Amino acid sequence: MPIAIEDLISRVRGHRCYNHPIFDHWAEVRPESVVVGALFHQIRSFCDATRPGGKFPQALAMHKFSEESALLQEIIESEENHGPELATMAGYIVNRAAGHVVFGDLYDQELVERGLKEFSDQLLKSLPGYDPRTGLLAQTRRARAVFDGRQQADRESTLRNLGTALALEMVSNRHLIPGEKTALVDAGIYDASLEDGEMHYLLEHWGEIGAEQQHEKNAIAAVGSVLNEDTEALVLEGLDGFLDALVALWDVLDSALLASGRPATELASV
Repeated sequence: MPIAIEDLISRVRGHRCYNHPIFDHWAEVRPESVVVGALFHQIRSFCDATRPGGKFPQALAMHKFSEESALLQEIIESEENHGPELATMAGYIVNRAAGHVVFGDLYDQELVERGLKEFSDQLLKSLPGYDPRTGLLAQTRRARAVFDGRQQADRESTLRNLGTALALEMVSNRHLIPGEKTALVDAGIYDASLEDGEMHYLLEHWGEIGAEQQHEKNAIAAVGSVLNEDTEALVLEGLDGFLDALVALWDVLDSALLASGRPATELASV
């Protein structure tokens, strides 16, 4: 008997990634501005990899998943141009954490992202596998690499990509965006509000009318409609691959930057 979409939803919700405490720790630790910058460099770089559709929507249509293609294309179009807004929010929070102007022009994406990388280099470059060119941890590169499959159009890759899309949208809507709201707004550390123009990225993604809510619905509908005994193994492979890669990234960031307890050097080899 094939697995049902409800089973996949439960699988995502039961994964350690879905309830990872990294954002709660962020709110509790109240990290210095350099730590905030390093966190944002890794998180922003991961998020950048999740937006491009590559060949994914076209591959779905090619394999006779036309309705699913339209649902995923809607998500991809919704995420376009969010990179600059995320950089602006990151720079804004770094400035608030520092108590003075670190980034003078929050809308200069290149300036902000270069500064975030410098913070990351300062704090994380000694960890095994750190890439000095990109400023990315090995775990960040692995989490990004999950989305390389969107450059493939074969049926197997396309089904894996569907599983990844489901896990991504559920985690984004129920963990990542709420977690950012907890750490950046609700904790009161930065005196930041969703109504602040510089926080538009979070405002647009948050809540019942936010982008992530619709993205999750689209992903559930797309995966649920193709799930059967023939497709479930590949869908599960894509789903689990994403969750395992992201939880490894959260673990090392939590340990290295938010003092969660487990040695970062130990996590770096996971």
